[in-house]
Amino acid sequence: MAATSYQGKEACSKVTSVSQLLIVAAASLLSQSSLANPSREVSPVVDTGATPTDTALDADAYTNQVSPKVDVAMVYYQERDRVTVAEGIFKLSQNFGDKDKLVTKLALDTITGASANGAVTQQQVQTFTRPSGTGVYQARPGETPLDDTFKDTRLQLSSTWVHTPSAGTLTTLGGYLSREYDYTSIGLNGGGQWSFNKGNTQANLAGGYFYDIANPVGGRPAPMSEMVFRQDFDSEAAFKAEFDKTRQSGSESKQTLDISLGLTQTVNKYWLMQINYGVSYVSGYMTDPYKVLSRINSDGHAVGYHYEHRPDKRLKQSLYVMGKRALTYGVFDLSYRYSIDDWSIDSHTLESRYRVNLTTRSFVQLHLRAYQQTAAKFYRLYLRDDQALPQYGSADYRLGAIDSYTIGLKYGQRLKDGTLATFRLEYYQQRPQNSGFDLVGQLRRFDQFPNNDAIIAQLGFSF
Repeated sequence: MAATSYQGKEACSKVTSVSQLLIVAAASLLSQSSLANPSREVSPVVDTGATPTDTALDADAYTNQVSPKVDVAMVYYQERDRVTVAEGIFKLSQNFGDKDKLVTKLALDTITGASANGAVTQQQVQTFTRPSGTGVYQARPGETPLDDTFKDTRLQLSSTWVHTPSAGTLTTLGGYLSREYDYTSIGLNGGGQWSFNKGNTQANLAGGYFYDIANPVGGRPAPMSEMVFRQDFDSEAAFKAEFDKTRQSGSESKQTLDISLGLTQTVNKYWLMQINYGVSYVSGYMTDPYKVLSRINSDGHAVGYHYEHRPDKRLKQSLYVMGKRALTYGVFDLSYRYSIDDWSIDSHTLESRYRVNLTTRSFVQLHLRAYQQTAAKFYRLYLRDDQALPQYGSADYRLGAIDSYTIGLKYGQRLKDGTLATFRLEYYQQRPQNSGFDLVGQLRRFDQFPNNDAIIAQLGFSF
């Protein structure tokens, strides 16, 4: 088979299956962004800009295969001197007749390493009480304060029923469950797609509702309460009594409602265009219980640490535009996403993939992504000792002004038995920016906005 006809079949003649994938992906992407546990530093598939169509797990997920389709993948994410994530994913797709399909996905990931706790870098040793109230951890002079006991294991299970009641119409209904040591999330999602204009135009509507429960180690910190230290008390009992005053008992919940509207248009046999509008409303506990802010004096010296506090409501809107072009020996796509929310975070994402077919059984794909966001209105690098405490405040760099870049390559090979094997290797860099904070005293001696570099590797098999 010539490379030209191979590419044409993949990128153009399967417009229906591509659009079916897009509707399911729309609800998935919305839920992934809002479901994230605030205390979880990274998600190696989502946060690096990968989309469902980029992984071996989702390639051709909604084409009409007769026998069960099995996908497995292993993802490894490694930050320099910080977080390490290892994730295993298993996915099973099964047709029931020619109108129904059940897609079930199981994922297990572990996260270990050191997480930036939000405190500023200092010229002296800094000591922090662990979230449990038992023991301390320290940051050496000139080092970004990191909590080196950051660890968790998460199990995720999701299932989606895809039904085609008639030609040109498709519906989905799914459920989601995620469990980790201090966080539980459950949800429902669904959607519909309608084709018209001789099948060249598809309109879709997707939505989801999610309910999350947070039960942090050591309890929830009281908003903006000050960290206490064992060394300042004569007895363990006295320290424990004061530590308990900084904690709130019981768990807290968060609710999320996501809605996405989209339109996919086949322009001609080479071009496919898509536009999506999404809105997400979140209500409940969104504070990261493990983050703190430094309280500094006029010399930039930290004289105390306070637990962060975030608003309990958030409304986020996004607009996504994508174009996909079939080339003689490959496929090129370019997308742009603009997002705003009432936390004053505006973000821009520009992303592109260029896939080249080396043979009829193998390909290589270049991935480029650039991301930029403004800081949340309550983001603060530090608190001032001579000023009253604000109602809300967070020094989490993920809520600050930040630029990030991804560059990667993916190689795919169809084996003799029909199995598709893929390997993806990417470099990811986050570049936090100063959004107008004065670096007073000793703060200017150190980089308070260090870059964060990571490597992502993924191996996948689809058979």
